[in-house]
Parts: sequence; C-alpha cells; structure tokens
Amino acid sequence: MTEKLTGAARDDALATLAANGWTHDPVRDAIQKTFVFRNFIDAFGWMTRAAIWAEKWNHHPEWSNTYKTVWVTLTTHDANGLTELDLKLANKMDALAG
Repeated sequence: MTEKLTGAARDDALATLAANGWTHDPVRDAIQKTFVFRNFIDAFGWMTRAAIWAEKWNHHPEWSNTYKTVWVTLTTHDANGLTELDLKLANKMDALAG
C-alpha cells in the first residue's frame, strides 16, 4: 500500500499542483482539475493516453467528460487520501495535455 502524504512533502506537492491548476478538496483529501481541449476527439484521445498510464501504474482516476471538457479527481482510496501515485498521475496528465 502507498503511504499518505504528510508534512512538508505534502505542502510542497499541493503548492506545485496548485500552480498547475489543480485544486485540493480537503474533505476527500483529493486533487481536482478541469481540462479543456479543442474538441471531443482531442479530449477523448487525451483520456485514452492517460488511461494507458493509469492502467500501467494501477492507479485509476475518477473522471468524466462532456464534449471537450474532462473533469478529473485523484485520490488513493486505499490510503484514504493523497499519495505519490496521485502526484505522479497528475503530472503525467499535465504533460499529456501539453
């Protein structure tokens, strides 16, 4: 099981994520971001690329999309909060979005 982030490492990670448009949901101890693409094909293509990494890392997002918008929530259910896996997937999602 992956350990929940705490202390300075957690604070630093949340600050970095916030600078990249992620918000923190303290109730769920999750991070959230809305990605907006040019059209449905770009949104769905991004979701497909992100899904490959999520499956590879066995860490799956909560997400939904409508047309060109994708809403993402990341948290590690087994740890009841944020872990390195969430940071890793958030950074990969940002990189894939360009």
